[in-house]
Amino acid sequence: MEESFSPALHLITRAIEIGGIAVIVLGLLGATIAVLWQVLQGRSGLEAFGLYRSNVGRAILLGLEFLVAADIINTVAIDPTLQSLLVLGGIVLIRTFLSFSLEVEIEGRWPWDRHKGESERSSSRSS
Repeated sequence: MEESFSPALHLITRAIEIGGIAVIVLGLLGATIAVLWQVLQGRSGLEAFGLYRSNVGRAILLGLEFLVAADIINTVAIDPTLQSLLVLGGIVLIRTFLSFSLEVEIEGRWPWDRHKGESERSSSRSS
């Protein structure tokens, strides 16, 4: 890669990383404010806690997407070595496991059962 692109790519990856961190932090703050608002409006603690967990999970998932994107750019464009590729592979595996786990926590079912839940909702609406 040309030397003139390197500083720009470093800046871009830093900006994406900061964006990912900001998404997680702002998502946590937003979820906290939302759950407090729900409790003040009279929603039960159990319902509010479920809402809080799903909102925090979504914020983490979105933030992780940004962080992985920055790592991909860094590995492919800035430092394309075998070691950085292996580190990226490990990060992607961990992120995939976290995403899968968070998806199960948020949705309350396995990802491959999504269509079953949608067809059950459709049949209960048409009844």
